[in-house]
Amino acid sequence: MFELPTDLPADLAPLSWLVGVWEGTGVLDYAASDRHFTGEFRHRVSFSHDGGAYLNYSGSAWLLGEGEPTPLVAEMGYWRLSRPAAEGDAGPGLLPALTTSPARTVDDVERLRNEAGGFDIEVSLVHADGISELYLGQVRGPRIDIATDAVVRTAGAKVYTAATRMYGLVDGHLLWAWDIAALGSELASHASARLARAD
Repeated sequence: MFELPTDLPADLAPLSWLVGVWEGTGVLDYAASDRHFTGEFRHRVSFSHDGGAYLNYSGSAWLLGEGEPTPLVAEMGYWRLSRPAAEGDAGPGLLPALTTSPARTVDDVERLRNEAGGFDIEVSLVHADGISELYLGQVRGPRIDIATDAVVRTAGAKVYTAATRMYGLVDGHLLWAWDIAALGSELASHASARLARAD
């Protein structure tokens, strides 16, 4: 039985069910550039915290088949509730907070609840292949829906213009689906997986 962490900042309460290491397998199925990419992959993700008002995220996937698994993606980033920065927040860069503020409370977080009953979130991800994504969306109970607000690519990265992701906690498993617009194709289903807690 998993117990929710009790040492999280109040801002992370809506995301607390993600904390931990998750592993499992999924299915890749995407058509682009006159090719059809299919296969089964192994996926490992980690959501952790270091005391800040955000979750640290890392994820890696490997294509399964004959022989050794082939690396597919490595990404890392940060997940947080969407709220205006205050003078009590550090940043940008290494700038310290301008004032000392009391710790945010559950009541402060409740005031961020949106009209749909969830919480708006921001997810920043960087891929090892030169792609950076900023997702906006919401967490509503044990379900998260996010869509790219911006995608930035290095000059050598492959064409990738938009994405949506959905995460849900179902029967103790983390299920996710990822739609992408890449290699000249429109936004379409790309991959999905079922992960179990590994820790």
